[in-house]
Amino acid sequence: MACAMRIDRLELEGFRNYVQESADFDPGCNVICGENAQGKTNLLEAIGYLSRGRSPRARTDREMIGFQEETARLTAQVYSRKREFQVQADLFRGRRRKITVNQVPIKTSAALGDVYHTVLFQPEDLYLIREGAAARRRFLDTALCQLRPRYAAALSGYERAREQKTRILRDFDQYPGLLEALPEFNEQMIRFGAALIQYRHQFCLRLGEIAAVHHRECSGGKETLELQYQTVSTIEDSGADAAVLADRLRNHMESHREAELASRLCLSGPHKDDLFVSVDGRDAKQYASQGQTRTAALALKLAEREIYKNASEEYPVLLLDDVLSELDPKRQEFVLNRIAGGQVFITCCEEDRLPSLLGGRVFHVKQGTIW
Repeated sequence: MACAMRIDRLELEGFRNYVQESADFDPGCNVICGENAQGKTNLLEAIGYLSRGRSPRARTDREMIGFQEETARLTAQVYSRKREFQVQADLFRGRRRKITVNQVPIKTSAALGDVYHTVLFQPEDLYLIREGAAARRRFLDTALCQLRPRYAAALSGYERAREQKTRILRDFDQYPGLLEALPEFNEQMIRFGAALIQYRHQFCLRLGEIAAVHHRECSGGKETLELQYQTVSTIEDSGADAAVLADRLRNHMESHREAELASRLCLSGPHKDDLFVSVDGRDAKQYASQGQTRTAALALKLAEREIYKNASEEYPVLLLDDVLSELDPKRQEFVLNRIAGGQVFITCCEEDRLPSLLGGRVFHVKQGTIW
């Protein structure tokens, strides 16, 4: 039987609208009640930030510091992998953040994946199937960065190289000598890109297997969900070894060289990948109903949680941010019946039947105060 990662205690100072607050949580279900704009989502954001080193909402760390504050501190007492951890993040307006695990500074946020994992489910995730490819890539990246620290390192390296290449493409008409550095950054994108494709391929295979089961159960056995990972057109088999993938990426990039110079944009590489979702053999983005796309999104998020559990033999912490209110009773019941076994945080505006169904504790949040 799988164990569960859990947050035993959270302390916040100067974070968003929390001046100085702390809370001790139930190892099972924690229902966070309160009106809108009182701090419920901020609480979940803090828990998620300490597991991945980035926020799903803020572009910079400075945005998470309270308006009247110069610094913010987030501290979590965590139990996972049969050990106790203290994870702390200090955020500053004028300098780089500091993150420590058991008072030892970490070099990259990828190291947080060795402490605990979170799966965040927000109302906007229900539209994952209907959104553009960027939203589905973000879903893959968020999951894989926690699951595989080497993926996080490869993604960081790829984005740095792409940023440098973009600058060259933007400025080479004024500074023609910049083009001499273009091959170097192309090769970096190719090397890191091949690693990204390998990880995404394996993850999508497992994701498709598990999500198909959830989707079939939620639809009463009436529908079949399929996923297909899509990368650059020169790659016929995304499961090939790294050398083959790199060669195919190089061919694709070379064929797009003139177009990239003309458009001043990076047109080639896995930064344009997508996850194709079909229901009963038809493109879900184009043809599925709202109910079908929501069922598919639920299946993907529940599959993500299960992949984490299978990888670490512990359930990740599940964060449901006001998502149940967006679901009809049938899909609410489907989710609630599948989140037992791990720690879960559920935000809502009013107390309802959730505590009696799942047990645990109810917290109230008002103007950055928890009780």
